[in-house]
Order: sequence, then structure tokens, then C-alpha cells
Amino acid sequence: MRSNERVRNELMLRRVRNWELANRLGINEATLSRRLRTELPEEEQDRLIAIIQDIQKEGV
Repeated sequence: MRSNERVRNELMLRRVRNWELANRLGINEATLSRRLRTELPEEEQDRLIAIIQDIQKEGV
């Protein structure tokens, strides 16, 4: 299993691009990719998933 599988699946399910999430977080896309290489704490994953859902809602 890849690191942060929940976050990655949410990105695919909601059709949110990595750069969109990185932009919302105020970081570079490369920085986001590096963060996702190692497993994040549950609380951080939950926060990212909530942001992904917000991005998707705004796009609809």
C-alpha cells in the first residue's frame, strides 16, 4: 500500500489535481508530492481530505 492512500484516493475520486491542493495549502506542488511520500498523521490526512472536498464543491 502506498503512503497516504486515503488522500490519494480522495484526489482521484473528486478529480482534484495535486496542484489545486498545493495551491490551497500555499505550497509548491513538488512540496506536496514530497509530503505525501511518507505517511502523514491521521489528523493531517483528515484535514487534507476536507480541503479536497471543499475544492471539489467549489468547482461544481
